[in-house]
Amino acid sequence: MVNTLEEIASYIVADGKGILAADESTGTIKKRFDSINVESTEDTRRDYREMLFRASSMSEAIGGVILFDETLRQSASNGDLLRDVISSQKSLPGIKVDQGVTPFNDSDIETITNGLDGLDQRCQEYNSLGAKFTKWRAVINISGNDIPSDECIDQNMECLAEYALIAQKNNMVPIVEPEVIMDGDHSIEICFDVTKKTLTRLYDLLDQKNVNIKGTLLKPNMVVSGTTNEVQAPIEEVAEKTLECLKSSISNDTPGVVFLSGGQSDIDATAHLDAMNKIGGFSWKLSFSYGRALQQAALKSWQGKPENMVAAQEAFNHRAIMNKKAALGQWSMSLEN
Repeated sequence: MVNTLEEIASYIVADGKGILAADESTGTIKKRFDSINVESTEDTRRDYREMLFRASSMSEAIGGVILFDETLRQSASNGDLLRDVISSQKSLPGIKVDQGVTPFNDSDIETITNGLDGLDQRCQEYNSLGAKFTKWRAVINISGNDIPSDECIDQNMECLAEYALIAQKNNMVPIVEPEVIMDGDHSIEICFDVTKKTLTRLYDLLDQKNVNIKGTLLKPNMVVSGTTNEVQAPIEEVAEKTLECLKSSISNDTPGVVFLSGGQSDIDATAHLDAMNKIGGFSWKLSFSYGRALQQAALKSWQGKPENMVAAQEAFNHRAIMNKKAALGQWSMSLEN
């Protein structure tokens, strides 16, 4: 049994396992379904996620699943609760607890994440429903020389730290997700500087609030070139700069770093993670918390048709196993064929 915060955090990232991010809001999953011409209804959302949760790779490669509120409460087609389906796969159910972003100080670019109001009560309920961990995402955009502002970073990291404290008070592991967005023409060096500043501030505040770091997980971006920059840093440089950034800004007591995939392709997300684990030299487990990079191939195979379920599960299984191998530093491009 995993009961303490430290046991839960370590369990999720044990033996190369990572996290399936299946916490898309109703609006986001509709966009995903629109891309394959499937109507987003309570039943289609249930069928799609149940298909993923019952895939054979879950027990081998997925230590935790981040859920949206609807999914945590939802029953599978046979009447079993979806959270129990996840648990039967030796994975732990978790829940997204932030309530999205709004403009920061009336900015057109900078945002602040909402959800602290009533968070303690929501966490009490989620804990009673069986959630073992939580997630809160802060969004840091890069634009020109003035964005992100120090004030925006400070306010978002303050919220992340306060959220972490509330989650732990309610016996759930907080995943802290400060995402420096890839969008823009900025260089990898600027991404490095902004990510380091953000993470340093976050860990200062976590320390100030006496958050138990050993009972947390960090979900950061990788240090990459902006999507529209003419110079796209190669895999090895991304791996080296990301590790340098983490080593200079986060606590060695952090049990696991589970990267978000951002806008990366499926293969790039896997290759970058593998390259970092091949370099090594860090105290934390380095793994994945991917949404689209784990699901996209399965979604395209599924097309909303029951007869495609096996093929879709096979597509999901492949990506899950590839990322487990990357988390162990055992992936190579030859395995993709």
